[in-house]
Amino acid sequence: MTFSDIVTSETTLAGDESRIAPMRRQFLQIKKRFPNTILLFRLGDFYETFEEDALVASSVLDIVLTGREMGKGVRAPMAGIPHHSAESYIARLVAAGYKVAICEQIGEAVKGRGLVERDVTRVITPGTVTEPSMLDARQNSYVVAVVEDGARVGLAYADISTGEFAATEFGSNDVSSAGSTIGRELLRLGAREVVVPHEGSGEIAPPGWLLEGVTLSPVEAWTTRHDRAVDHLQGHFGVSALDGFGLVGQPLATRASSTLLRYLEETQRSSVAQVTDLRTYDVSGFMTLDAQTRRNLELTESSRGEKRHSLVAVLDQTRTPMGARLLRRWLSQPLVEPYAISARLDRVERWHAGPMERHGFRETLRAIGDIERLVNRAVTGAASPRELGQLRSSLATVPDAFAIAASVGESQVASPELNVVREVHLLLEQALAEEPPPVLGKGTAIRSGFASDLDGHEARAREAREWIAGLERSERDRTGIKSLKVGYNKVFGYYLEISTVALAAAERERRDETVLPADYLPKQTLSNATRYFTPQLKEYETIVLTAQETLAAIEADVYRRVLAAVAERAPALLRIANDIAALDVVSTFAEIAATNAYTRPTIDESRVIDIVDGRHPTLEALLGPGEYVPNDVLLDADSAQITILTGPNMAGKSSWLRQVSLIVLMAQIGCYVPARSATIGIVDRIFTRIGAQDDIASGQSTFMVEMLETAAILNHASPRSLLVLDEIGRGTSTNDGLAIAQAIVEHIHNAPNLGCRTLFATHYHELTGLAEILPRIRCSTMDVLEEGDRVVFLRKVIPGKADRSYGVNVAQIAGIPRAVVRRAREILEDLEQDGRAAEFPLSAPRGDGQAATFQLTMFGGSDPIVEELRTLDVAAMSPLEAITALFSLQAKARPAQ
Repeated sequence: MTFSDIVTSETTLAGDESRIAPMRRQFLQIKKRFPNTILLFRLGDFYETFEEDALVASSVLDIVLTGREMGKGVRAPMAGIPHHSAESYIARLVAAGYKVAICEQIGEAVKGRGLVERDVTRVITPGTVTEPSMLDARQNSYVVAVVEDGARVGLAYADISTGEFAATEFGSNDVSSAGSTIGRELLRLGAREVVVPHEGSGEIAPPGWLLEGVTLSPVEAWTTRHDRAVDHLQGHFGVSALDGFGLVGQPLATRASSTLLRYLEETQRSSVAQVTDLRTYDVSGFMTLDAQTRRNLELTESSRGEKRHSLVAVLDQTRTPMGARLLRRWLSQPLVEPYAISARLDRVERWHAGPMERHGFRETLRAIGDIERLVNRAVTGAASPRELGQLRSSLATVPDAFAIAASVGESQVASPELNVVREVHLLLEQALAEEPPPVLGKGTAIRSGFASDLDGHEARAREAREWIAGLERSERDRTGIKSLKVGYNKVFGYYLEISTVALAAAERERRDETVLPADYLPKQTLSNATRYFTPQLKEYETIVLTAQETLAAIEADVYRRVLAAVAERAPALLRIANDIAALDVVSTFAEIAATNAYTRPTIDESRVIDIVDGRHPTLEALLGPGEYVPNDVLLDADSAQITILTGPNMAGKSSWLRQVSLIVLMAQIGCYVPARSATIGIVDRIFTRIGAQDDIASGQSTFMVEMLETAAILNHASPRSLLVLDEIGRGTSTNDGLAIAQAIVEHIHNAPNLGCRTLFATHYHELTGLAEILPRIRCSTMDVLEEGDRVVFLRKVIPGKADRSYGVNVAQIAGIPRAVVRRAREILEDLEQDGRAAEFPLSAPRGDGQAATFQLTMFGGSDPIVEELRTLDVAAMSPLEAITALFSLQAKARPAQ
């Protein structure tokens, strides 16, 4: 039964109130408002799921599926999780792609029914997670909104854990190209969820640009109209126009921004107070990196999925979470403006020139936590006392960090904001206990002396507890009854108990005096004793019994005021966090440069890439200093546009190709590079075609994938692009592959709209002949040292061309059985002696310019053994008969002794 079936059946039963439990009706009403979520329904100390939600939760979370009576003849499936450990369960549901609605008890029980008021306080989706335990501190978590209008697109993204909010608008030649750009932006952002407008109530088909594993969240299209979007954004930011946000003339970016903001408000179930700014950007202002390039260059993980063997693993030696996130943003968006790149390099150089200051600064950063996310949690009211304690200790270190930064000449350091840092730190120092607890409620979060109302209540509660503790002794002295006891139970509270025997003895002893004081009021009569209370005891009892509840309420009120004070200063604190992040990254670049002997690249507007003694940053880190063989490269669009690289497999061709690309990319993010020197003419896009694999899902072969990717490169490259092509044409026959490879090289060289710098690695040695025909082609090869049957790959790129591929040698190194290797050498020698290549039939040039065909045959001419072989009925022979016949033929074929 689906949820709609359940609602329909409940509607049918609506006339029979006795058959529907009030709590079930409440659940169904709330679930109807959030049909596409897993509803966690708070019942006491548990979050319960019902109906289909329970089936999903039981399966995904591996928890017990039970049932609950929800009215006459109605038993609903149910599965629950403890509220105190809900985060880990919610994280698993979100990771599985589900949205989770948190339904809390928000009021007292309804009179006459005992039904507690409940409502959804938040919806957690893959892109709106804010809980620290569910986030990677070193990566952003983005939710994206996309609004399409033909070939024009508006895109907005946000990370609500940091308050980052940005938008862009772009157009393409056609819808397909626009979709490709959307896909690249989603990939760059690592988007976890995409919000799109949707007409109608039916299910939405996933757009072609949607990446695998990204959650698609449709919203009603009418809410994304431009006029509504403008009003909505102006209302949220409290402005009368959107000019200051750069949205003028960008209607689709405006609509995308409003769509995303509205979605965040709906899922957070409150105002998104942490979103205080919106910036616009232009996708053309950064180097474009498509999915193949990111994968081939192993920017965030290796080809085997190992993050520790990626470029980011080498570069990410940042000390703060903000710095780590910023580094990844820089890495995903290399700059294309020489001035901006040089400005970053200037900052790296300042830190590089001051090793003592750099070391001190980086040590100082160790004490700074995630100011960005901590402040935003304070803004939303979600920060715990312990998190505010972390913010306090972080802010204590910030002035020292900026002082060191100023000492190396960093002019981009905050000054007015530092006063705010000191104010907030002083506030938290005065307000928070020395060791703040993880949660509120026990009166231990606020430092004594900060809030007079809290201190006063604590003093009264302490006085009341001390008075009650000494009550028994004082009342024994007062009444003279030594057996008087002070007791307590949950029904009657505190009482004074006097046994019947003790009271009678006291009355006999004091015949003419009143034994019990006048303020003793009977509370409960037992068979052998009477319990009393006094007005003063009742007063102190009230104070003691309500002390914890009152204390928690006052503490929560004081804590809210502290959070509000921090939130008020959030913009300045977030600017400080951004400055700290940038200082962290540039000082990290300087530290890596000093440790690994990197050098500052020269960035200009030329179309030259000139690298001397370049090294692969990731492989060098794995091999250790001095182990990686450095190599040069010179690409000049005017004289040495294309380098054709030949040489054996395993000699380092692919590593060299990646090395050049990574050095260019590192230079354009403002980082020093692994080389003795490097001059980089701005590259607007790096295209790579390295490696190949079948696309089984779409039924595309290795060769088809190769051709599709190559077509995309040739259709989208510009004169400022860098092309890195490895083994183009290897997925088909030798002749076809060679023809395609040569045509591609000629096109890159001759097409007037290309002329881009290109590295072309190949095993087709015939392509090296193009250098004698086309003026801007140069040939290089991987140097090899031959020692008999053994070869040593020197990993060195030298001018020239290879005359062989050493494939048999590589097979030997790989562990192919010796017999196979030996036979392969024999066949290779025969082929080379005959001047033949590896494919049959083959053509070789004749003197008259015509082609002569060579065809391999097993036997030549007419032979009785061949005739006998042809007459054998192999299909009818048993294995033994086949072996016998084979031996017979072998004997006949041997020469006479």
